[in-house]
Amino acid sequence: MPALLEARNLKKYFKSGGGLLHAVDDISFTLEDGKTLGVVGESGCGKSTLGRTLLHLLDATDGQIFFEGRDITNPTKEERHAFREKMQIIFQDPFSSLNPRMSVSNAIMEPLILHSKLGKDDIRAETRKLMDTVGIARRFENAYPHELDGGRRQRIGIARALALRPKFIVCDEPVSALDVSIQAQIINLMLDLQEERGLAYMFVTHDLSVVKYISNDIMVMYLGQMVEKAPAEELFRNTLHPYTKALLSAVPVPSLRGKKKRIIMQGELTSPVNPKPGCRFMARCQYASEECERPQNLEETSPGHFVSCHKYKEIDAAKGDAV
Repeated sequence: MPALLEARNLKKYFKSGGGLLHAVDDISFTLEDGKTLGVVGESGCGKSTLGRTLLHLLDATDGQIFFEGRDITNPTKEERHAFREKMQIIFQDPFSSLNPRMSVSNAIMEPLILHSKLGKDDIRAETRKLMDTVGIARRFENAYPHELDGGRRQRIGIARALALRPKFIVCDEPVSALDVSIQAQIINLMLDLQEERGLAYMFVTHDLSVVKYISNDIMVMYLGQMVEKAPAEELFRNTLHPYTKALLSAVPVPSLRGKKKRIIMQGELTSPVNPKPGCRFMARCQYASEECERPQNLEETSPGHFVSCHKYKEIDAAKGDAV
């Protein structure tokens, strides 16, 4: 049986004054029903662009996208309308993603009006059911976004994403703009919804603590490329790529026994505009050599664990003490 979602050598380039900006460069992965793929990396690495390209909010430059075994890389208008019901997104900023002139109920109704064949009474009943599902009290039915806190606004975004009963949702840093206590509520809500509805998520975030908690697999991106991908526990237990090691060293550990050694990355970022072949992390990596100037492919080092690094064995032997 085919995976729910598959990307094959997906690319998204943008024209710039100096050439082509490689925002997403040759990304391949599969995602099964009911599973979560966490996507992490620095700002500008292409995480959000990848999610938007999968949903055709941006058109791919090259590569293929398959959903439920069907090639949806170049859909017709009718096909795009059909699969939009099954593929949704929760945006990062719950305030700017909502129409300030729409009340809570109208915002949640909108996808039902556009896509469903329900009557007015059924749409209103479904809207109230969605409000109950995501934890928005009925008294806020006629409230507007500016009258609500960030947590309730994000619950509206989640309700809109759920309205058409999708199978796959891109979660584009859905908790980064929220207070920590609210973050926990939203994440637990999303996990409950996933269990109840069998949803598959692509969860984009900077927070490695969050991504470990919510993800089955984690993909690490650097300047448009996948540098490491593994099951969540495996990635934290057996980190191979020097960039991933540096990211994990920054995760706070609640311990009184001593501080964890932080890996400080040196050097300048490689330009994503017309990048040269070879490792894009090379300018910031202590282990870099002439070998790293050659093109690199993802290597499967153990079942499900992929890394793109010529030097990972040497780094692993050094136990990642430095980058």
